Amino acid sequence: QVQLAESGGGLVQAGGSLRLSCAVSRRTGSTDYMGWFRQTPGKEREFLAAITWTGTYTLYADSVKGRFTISGDSAKNTVFLQMNSLKPEDTAVYYCVADPNPQFRSPTWEYWGQGTQVTVSS
Repeated sequence: QVQLAESGGGLVQAGGSLRLSCAVSRRTGSTDYMGWFRQTPGKEREFLAAITWTGTYTLYADSVKGRFTISGDSAKNTVFLQMNSLKPEDTAVYYCVADPNPQFRSPTWEYWGQGTQVTVSS
């Protein structure tokens, strides 16, 4: 079983930055692809970004392209989401996800972390 643990959320002012981390308990074929989603109350989970451990493939949602950067440290089994130029509408619970062969933009990834709250004040 794969476990994902997010950290790095918190309160930040608009225009600020945060870096989220996702520690992966163990890497298997089930974690070939890693990604991030977010969710606000009453809304469906929104895809943000995905990456392979080699870093040769990345994918971003249009809503965060140019502001958010996904990266991975395979030696530490950790994936990061660097978030810059944050806006109040970025306020959400952010989830780390893993899947061997995901439908990237669909919230059907196999493994999910517990989530970390990000709040952006205006």
